[in-house]
Amino acid sequence: MGDDFEFSRDNSLLSLYACNAAILIFKMIWVTLLTSKTRISKKIYANPEDAKVSKGKVLMNDPDVERVRRAHLNDLENIPAFLFVSFLYILTGPSYFVAFVLFWSFTAARILHTVVYAVKPLPQPARALSFFVGIIITFYMSVQVLKYFW
Repeated sequence: MGDDFEFSRDNSLLSLYACNAAILIFKMIWVTLLTSKTRISKKIYANPEDAKVSKGKVLMNDPDVERVRRAHLNDLENIPAFLFVSFLYILTGPSYFVAFVLFWSFTAARILHTVVYAVKPLPQPARALSFFVGIIITFYMSVQVLKYFW
């Protein structure tokens, strides 16, 4: 990293990080809204007070709601870890090209994961491949951060 790391828009690695982080956060918000839309359209809720307002029912095992909810939970398990480690990764001063490939590959894999899991379900291995691309990228960057800072 050295003393020349600059927290500014002119830092290409920081800009790359910021763009991918914003897209991933936007995607997580979208999946939250998709979960709500699925619940509302099916009138299936997790809480009695919500069901009462819309004359729906409380049900915790609707397959459509659960599929979207699991995709959302998967995002919550994977994206924050990526956001944290990828920020630390840019502090190691990696090549812009390598960071570009890693960040955009992770972002694309997470979007694809949501599409093949919750939007237009496809048979395996579509979901598994997109999941493991993200895991491998996060693991790689974690190793690089440890090697640099340890």
